[in-house]
This record gives sequence, C-alpha cells and structure tokens, in this order.
Amino acid sequence: MLFRWIKKAFQPQKEGESGQKQTKYSEQLDHSLQNNLNSIKEAFENSPDFVVRDFSESAAKGTAIAICYIEGLTDPVLISDFMGNIVQYVNTSPPFEEQPADVSVRKILPAGSIENLDSPQHVYQAILNGNVVILIDGVQSVLAVPMFGGARRSVEEPTSQTVVRGPKEGFTEEITTNMTLIRRRIRTPDLKFQMHTIGEYTQTSVAVAYIQGIVKPGVVEEVTKRLNAIRTDSILESGYIEEFIQDAPLSPFPTMINTERPDTVAGSLLEGQIAILVDGTPFALIAPVTFFNFFQTTEDYYQRYDISTFLRVVRLMSFFVSLLLPSLYIALTTFQQEMIPTTLLVTLAAQREGVPLPALLEALLMELIFEVIREAGVRMPRAIGSAISIVGALVIGQAAVEAGLISGSMVIVVSFTAISNFVIPYFSMATAVRLMRFPFMVLAGTLGLFGILAGAIPLLAHLISLKSFGVDYLMPYSPFYKSNMKDLILRVPWWAMKTRPNVKAGSNKTRQAANQYPSGSNNTIDRINESDANE
Repeated sequence: MLFRWIKKAFQPQKEGESGQKQTKYSEQLDHSLQNNLNSIKEAFENSPDFVVRDFSESAAKGTAIAICYIEGLTDPVLISDFMGNIVQYVNTSPPFEEQPADVSVRKILPAGSIENLDSPQHVYQAILNGNVVILIDGVQSVLAVPMFGGARRSVEEPTSQTVVRGPKEGFTEEITTNMTLIRRRIRTPDLKFQMHTIGEYTQTSVAVAYIQGIVKPGVVEEVTKRLNAIRTDSILESGYIEEFIQDAPLSPFPTMINTERPDTVAGSLLEGQIAILVDGTPFALIAPVTFFNFFQTTEDYYQRYDISTFLRVVRLMSFFVSLLLPSLYIALTTFQQEMIPTTLLVTLAAQREGVPLPALLEALLMELIFEVIREAGVRMPRAIGSAISIVGALVIGQAAVEAGLISGSMVIVVSFTAISNFVIPYFSMATAVRLMRFPFMVLAGTLGLFGILAGAIPLLAHLISLKSFGVDYLMPYSPFYKSNMKDLILRVPWWAMKTRPNVKAGSNKTRQAANQYPSGSNNTIDRINESDANE
C-alpha cells in the first residue's frame, strides 16, 4: 500500500548517532498528487488548523497542484499574495515532465530559501515548522516555501536583567529573531550558527553560536558532542539543554550562564565563548564560564571603569553576606559571645530575653518564612504580588517581634541577607547561595565558628574541582593567570584591555591594537594646542 510509509513514520525507531530516535528516510513520495495528498491528510487528521487547498479540479489543461499548511504557523497575507500567481502559472503551463519541482516553479515563488523534499517525514516536519508545502501532480517531490507567521511576541526590554545604561532589546521566543539580534551587533561572516534538531516529538531547533577564529575549536566540538548525545522526547526551554550538557550536574553552582540580553551574548562571543539558542525561549546559554562571570554585567562595560570596579566589589561582598551572615550571627550569639563587644552583647541579650527559640531555630524559621513570602510574591498576579511581599515583610515580621517569637536583631539579619542575595546579577547563582545558606546555618548552630570553617573548606575544594567545558571554575586564581586579572574584580579601562582571556579565546587573542591610547590623554591635548598655536 501507498500508506505503508505512514505507518513506518510513526513506529518506534532505533536510536541513532545523533542522540535521539531517528526516522528512516528511505521511503519516497509517490508520483500521484492524490496519493500524496491523501497520505498527508491521514497523518494530520483531527487537526482543525491543518489547511489543504486542492486545485486539481480547476486545472483544465495545466498541471494539478495542492497546497498544505497549518493555519497559525504561517502568514496569511504572504500566502494570499503569491497564491494567485502560482495558480495562474500552473494552470496555463504544459504538464511537467519527470524533473525536480524547483526547475519550473521555484522562479515564480517570492521566497529566498525553498527546499525540495522527497521524504514523507520531511514533509511533515516542514509543515509543522511553518512552511507552505506545494504538491505537483506527476512530480515525486514537493516544495517547502517558508511563510512563517502567526502571533509572536515582539522585541521588548528584558524583564529579568534590566540596566540603567545600555541596550533595551531582549531576546524573544523566536530563534530566528534572536539570531538576527546577534547579527546586528556582530557584523562579520565569521559569526557562525550551527543548527541542531533535538526532541523526538517537539523537534526543537537549537543553534550553537560562535565566532570562528576567536573560539577554541575544541569547545565547539565538545558542545556539539554533548548536544548530539541528548536522548529525550521534548525540549521546551533552554533549561532542558543546560541540565543535559552541563558539567557537574549534581553541583548547586551553575556552570553555564543564562541570559535574555543580546548584548551579553555578543560580548561573550567576542571573548571566545559560545552561546546556545533554543527555539521557544528568550533565555540563551553561555559557556564556558567561571565563578567570577556571575558577578559581571554588561553594564560594567558601558560606564566608567572605576564605578564598574566598585560595583563588582559590592556584588562579591553581597555574595559572602548572603552566604555567611545568618550562620555568623548564630555562631557568635550561641558559642562565641566573647567575640561580640560588650555593649552590643547586652543589647542582643535584652532583645532575646523571653524568646522561646534558640538562635538556630529562630534563623531557620525566619528564612523559611521569607522563602515562602518570596515564592508567593513571584506566583501571585502582578497586581497583588507586591502587596503580598510588603504585607509579609512588614506585618508578619513586626507581629512576630511584638509577640516575642522572634528577636528584632534576627529580623534585621535575615532582611539584610535577603537584600544582599538580590544584588547577585544572575538568578542561578543567587539560588545556589540560598541553598548553601541552610547547611552553614546548621553547622554554625552545632559547632559555632568551627562549623562554618568545616563547611567553607569543602565548599572551596568543590569550587576548585569544578570545570565548565574544560575551563577551571575559579580561573584565573586557580590556576593563576596574570593576564586575565585586568577584567576580573578590577576592570581596567577599555584601552588597556588589549587581549582576550587566554583560557577562553582561541588563536585570535588580540582585542585591539597594542598602541591604543585614550583620545583624551595629555599627549593628544598637547598636539591640539600646538596645532592651534601654529594656525
């Protein structure tokens, strides 16, 4: 039967080398338009958005054609504009001989990339990708014309990573739009996009972006290898890809950066990193990364270097405050009271008088309450989400202090810890700090400062052992690279950053000319004054 290949198309196949179940494409289409059309209709039955326009009966002396597409994935304006020309051309032209369809039809189609398909499975995938499929009677192949359309979100300002100074464009859920946003910032043919299709049912498009000559070839090969090894039914967001290909999947610390800012991706590509774009999500992945990349923002490069350095120091201090402040408070008030100044110790003792809970349980209770309030503020509708946060922070905290369940100093410690956690630019790193805070609190409540030290040493050893696609997590401190210290905590001026990071970049490590100096230097001003005097 002619429908035998339809049955094979939906049967489970053996897993191929690409990491997902691959369908055998050995079956071919039939020469008969009606046979092919009936097969496609059967595959898409019970799909009310599937549209078929059959012009077989109206083709009196010309060649019969049919057009298939999914309404909502295609642009109806584009379809109606060129449909009349196609019908007129086919109905007035002699029947086609046995030849590829694009020989006689491709020239009348107002589209750039037109695919010639001869496999049923390829036809299904083309329709589901938003193409208009043209079937021609007597030709054992079809044309897939890209007419992408439908409702899409326009380019807007990023909501998760806002800046005071810098571009306001953010990625969307459309991968082609995201690739265009990167192209607008890096206008060189060396910018490459390596396409992959992952997910047996979702068939999600995944693009690996890199700049040839700047990136290390081994990084691209490793990313490609890990992507091809993915075996899954669906990829709905870049988080799926991150969990499949990241180093140390059991570690709470992220080894890839996710961002919805095109300028962040462009800056990373220019430093020798790669970016992974996933269709259906505005968040792109960046790798390889180090621990210090999570405390750097694109805004650091849009303002003065001294201000950027100060802000980076503030972020690192906020990291340690968010991680260790509650545990330090527990350790000092429970075990090492002699380290607290006498006046402060008397004040803390007076506040804790009548509090029924020890410091450890008091801190754990406050932290859990704050986490519940934060999650409620995120999940509630925007109109009342902020009100929930204000009520939880003020009313519940004040009521707990007045009731004698919680001391006022503990409310201050937990509140400042939460605010410090918000300073960390990337949510994935901030979440890791939130998780690690609880083990440190338990160690501080049982062993005091010795417990904090007992937790800090294994944590540091764990960070040293982490790698991100071959790059050490604590680089350039471990191992030490002096040349990479210019853009770490201290950011030197742009004219002093002449090379790219040694570990991330490939053979092209030169960022700018070696004799580049600021245009406002004293030598330049002296030359201008001398020129004015001569005139």
